[in-house]
Amino acid sequence: MIRIVVDAMGGDYAPREIVRGAVEGGRGRDIEVVLVGRREAVEKELSGCDLNEVRINTCWAEETVGMSEDPVQAIRRKPNSSIAVGIKLIKNSHSSAFVSGGNTGAVAAAALLTLGKKKGISRPALSIVLTSPSGPVLFLDVGANPNCKPQHLVQFAEMGNIYMKRIFNISEPRIGLLSNGEEDTKGNKLARATHQLLSKGRLNFLGNVEGQDLPRGKADVVVTDGFTGNVVIKLGEGLGEVFAELSKQAVDNNPLFREAQRRILNYTALGGALLLGVKGNVIITHGKSDAGAIKQAIRLAEQMVEQRVAEAIGH
Repeated sequence: MIRIVVDAMGGDYAPREIVRGAVEGGRGRDIEVVLVGRREAVEKELSGCDLNEVRINTCWAEETVGMSEDPVQAIRRKPNSSIAVGIKLIKNSHSSAFVSGGNTGAVAAAALLTLGKKKGISRPALSIVLTSPSGPVLFLDVGANPNCKPQHLVQFAEMGNIYMKRIFNISEPRIGLLSNGEEDTKGNKLARATHQLLSKGRLNFLGNVEGQDLPRGKADVVVTDGFTGNVVIKLGEGLGEVFAELSKQAVDNNPLFREAQRRILNYTALGGALLLGVKGNVIITHGKSDAGAIKQAIRLAEQMVEQRVAEAIGH
């Protein structure tokens, strides 16, 4: 049976929204959800939930990692934090995947220190699935690696290629390299050197794509360094929030606008960011995730386990 660990203490709305999302994510499905967190807080929230048709287990961890704490130091100083304990459950093969809306750096650090990297992978990457009119787009790295070398971006493309094949059944995913122009001479040193490597490889490399190509779905996988990727994602998130505010009346009264906001602008519909390249399935949700987002993240984790994404990455 698939067993998914959920960090009950991770996120702005923890533990209330996390526990509720975990319960709904497991309802009616052949999976077990393990909530990790402070006993008193988790039990209080569970007492108000309908647990019919849900397999819920618990694992107590009395420490938490704050959003502003140094990731590596926090994991080392707090071995009984919900993040550290949850990742250890994956390491000990007691569970199949880990979902957390806590400190992103701490989750990534715990995964690297405890699970380790897949053989052949130099830098695990955070990736997120975006919605476009022509289908899903996997965008990576969105924050794990602010400083990259060309070979790192090639590995991101290879990991993205595997993910899109396994999860979305795309036989030959189109790979794009984010740059400031379509020509192969455009971009900084990193982009130009990466372009040369991808052009010589076996992936279905389309060449450079620009920022406006991301929401249009010109490529199935778009790669960049973690600094640029994080800026792009946060810009899109901010624009989405402004658009939603400015068009609130239209969204409320028009079901087409409402669906567009849900699918494209609302991060809660995305499930979370995938940490690809570690020895396990790790999903990091947005810090503001509500119950609906946690439910989606659990479904995403279930898919990753079923399709053996982590096993297929690396050598």
